Amino acid sequence: MPCRTAGGTSLAFRANAGLAQDRAEWILGGESAMVDRLAFPSVRGVRNKLWGPIRRMELMRPNLPDFSAPPVVEVALGVQFEPLTGLRTVQVAVLWHAFRERFPRTEEHQPLEPMFERFGIGSPRHPEFMVQMLQALPVPRFWFLNGPGTELIQVQQDRFIHNWRKVGDGDEYPRYEHLRDTFAREWSLFCPAVEKEGLGRPTANQCEITYVNQIRSVGWERHGQIGDVVTVFDPAYSDRFLGEPEDARLAVRYIIPGENGEPAGRLHVQIEPGVIQKDGQPMFHMVLTARGSPIGEGVEGILRFLDLGREWIVRSFASMTTSHMHQIWGRRDES
Repeated sequence: MPCRTAGGTSLAFRANAGLAQDRAEWILGGESAMVDRLAFPSVRGVRNKLWGPIRRMELMRPNLPDFSAPPVVEVALGVQFEPLTGLRTVQVAVLWHAFRERFPRTEEHQPLEPMFERFGIGSPRHPEFMVQMLQALPVPRFWFLNGPGTELIQVQQDRFIHNWRKVGDGDEYPRYEHLRDTFAREWSLFCPAVEKEGLGRPTANQCEITYVNQIRSVGWERHGQIGDVVTVFDPAYSDRFLGEPEDARLAVRYIIPGENGEPAGRLHVQIEPGVIQKDGQPMFHMVLTARGSPIGEGVEGILRFLDLGREWIVRSFASMTTSHMHQIWGRRDES
């Protein structure tokens, strides 16, 4: 009876930012979905029922830092729920019919481990992973991909995730509002389809939003110049013994407060040095992940947390990067 322990990092929902055309080698390690109405006749009604509240929520947009050319190469919005143990390969193949017109390609990958943010006395200081005793091989994590591979859905027994990723130089970030709208629509298709198969109704216990940024060496030349890129690295020393570091990496966590002042989630920020494979130029990978419980019931509660997480990610990215880099990325919200 094999024992599988959790591993990995807080980048639980990343598909693979390295698939960009200018794929990065980390120094650390060297179209609306169409439903088959015969199979899922109830989906349309459920989607219409949800759409009014979702649209109203979209009107409440905060005034956030904005860049004309942000360095983002991947964004993922997802939910975790109690495992649907009956969701196996055959059932996933049936569910794919709800998405296959927009996502005609499929892949299989290792499943992600369950992760929870917990707070209070005795809570772990890092995201809590679950240890699972397995009687059989785990059911894979399935990817449904669009033609160019720029957008995909990830499905496993306890996850539903939508990713956008930059694959080629001409791929532009479609902005959060588009991804949020698409995620909500896909989730409203997935839930009734799963119910119709007799697998139960997914109820989210964690929400996660991740932004992956690839910061190229424009305005800086060496990894030791990380202080020119991010504000949280202070190169000042108490004496002159040390000079510029060879490279640097950072990992920072912040508690995200809710409306009542209690923790609503956590923001995880990781910055790693790397190189662009195509030309060998230095770069930094800056990954920001916000994770926490839904803020309310149903899809509205999920979207409320994703909106809060997005706000924290965007504001934190601006706070943690320098004004010099903001000029390069074309910050537009400041006069």
